[in-house]
Amino acid sequence: METNRLSPSLAQALNDQMTKEAHASQIYLSYGAWADARGYDGIANFLFRHAQEERNHMMKILEYILERGARVKVAAIPAPGADPTSVQDCFEKVFKQEIDNTKAIYTLVKMSLTEEDWASWNFLQWFVKEQVEEETLALNLLDKIKIAGGEKAKDDVLYTL
Repeated sequence: METNRLSPSLAQALNDQMTKEAHASQIYLSYGAWADARGYDGIANFLFRHAQEERNHMMKILEYILERGARVKVAAIPAPGADPTSVQDCFEKVFKQEIDNTKAIYTLVKMSLTEEDWASWNFLQWFVKEQVEEETLALNLLDKIKIAGGEKAKDDVLYTL
């Protein structure tokens, strides 16, 4: 008996999003290591915690795919990319990554709406709300970095931040 309740296209898109979340986790992990190597313990701690949060998002999607009876496809994730050049650059990259993730979530929401997959549409609303929080957090941190001096912020100020 067939137990899959996801369309092939939505199942693939959810698997792709699962990989995006894993990639986001690797990005935060990489940036956290970069910050730690420069002595920015608080920033590193924030980024390491955020790496775990992104991994939790990946697991949430994985579990949903399984609950709907579809097949999970674990794929290779790309390398995180170049290290940031500064704390401001780090959080600008974080913000860009969150915007890209929001767009991907919106695509999933639109797919679930078009397919009238109300269970998936409902599941994805949590991610919509989460992305609003993620973008706001990144912008608030960028504002603080700019107040601290932006690209010209001194190490002691960045350490305090």
